[in-house]
Amino acid sequence: MPGHQPPAVEATGLTKSYGKLTVLSGIDLYVAPGSVFALLGPNGAGKTTAVRILATLTTADAGAARVAGYDVRAERSRVRRAISLTGQFAAVDERQTGAENLRMMARLARLPRPEARARAAALLDRFGLADAGDRLVATYSGGMRRRLDLAAGLVGEPEVIFLDEPTTGLDPRSRRELWAAVRELSDRGVTVFLTTQYLEEADQLADRIAVLDRGLLVAQGTAAELKSRVAGHRLDLTLTTRADYLRTTSQLGTRATHHTPETLTLSAPTDGTAAHVRALLDEIDPSRTAVSHFRVHTATLDDVFMTLTKHRPAEEPTEEPTHV
Repeated sequence: MPGHQPPAVEATGLTKSYGKLTVLSGIDLYVAPGSVFALLGPNGAGKTTAVRILATLTTADAGAARVAGYDVRAERSRVRRAISLTGQFAAVDERQTGAENLRMMARLARLPRPEARARAAALLDRFGLADAGDRLVATYSGGMRRRLDLAAGLVGEPEVIFLDEPTTGLDPRSRRELWAAVRELSDRGVTVFLTTQYLEEADQLADRIAVLDRGLLVAQGTAAELKSRVAGHRLDLTLTTRADYLRTTSQLGTRATHHTPETLTLSAPTDGTAAHVRALLDEIDPSRTAVSHFRVHTATLDDVFMTLTKHRPAEEPTEEPTHV
């Protein structure tokens, strides 16, 4: 395991089922302290269930986990004091101002009234909400609500913060504002455990990424490691006719990572060298009439995602966690 510090999150063999539906099938996780870890997967992959187990909101059927050094079964109260959990939807009171929301959270965290006021003011300033602190949250934009929600989760100065799809429904500007906040948290030494379906989000933020599909971890590593695992580069092909497209799709089979019938385009992995690209083109189009255009580019997390999660995901229970 990396380094000599104890992990911020460590799980072994986590298993969870709801009736006949298996949601997690014995997953192992390791998250280094002060890092940003992204759990990536399609809808129903098991991401929220994993977070709920680690945040002590539900119990695994089998396996063990420790968060901030504490056992999630035997030391639930200690885990809860050491973490914060922000769910997929902002859990703030629209009928209060931003400052009132944060002061309320601080008082619930048993801070004395003067300290609660100071903590709320500091967090509003930290998340760029000082000018809006006295406005009702009902007047906030979606991005402002998410930043306030994240600020509320930091009132107790947690060691580990779980963000379950935190940018769902945000516009690109608001998403990038939240990314900046996540980077700041990591710079301050807070461990961030992020679940997301946005591939760019994981690529931009995460030190390490795990890909979860139908309850199984199908890959783990840095973004660069995952990209190289699928392929260093990708060859995009535009076929001349629909018949050429269908024949080439059948010929490549599972090697094809992307299919776009509307534009007669498909993709295949390559190491990016001229020799390999030439060999692929000769294999696919020996007569040199089927391929009208081609392009080589570096593989992305989209390629990883599409390659490792090819089938339709199972349904996952959709209980929404709130702040812990």
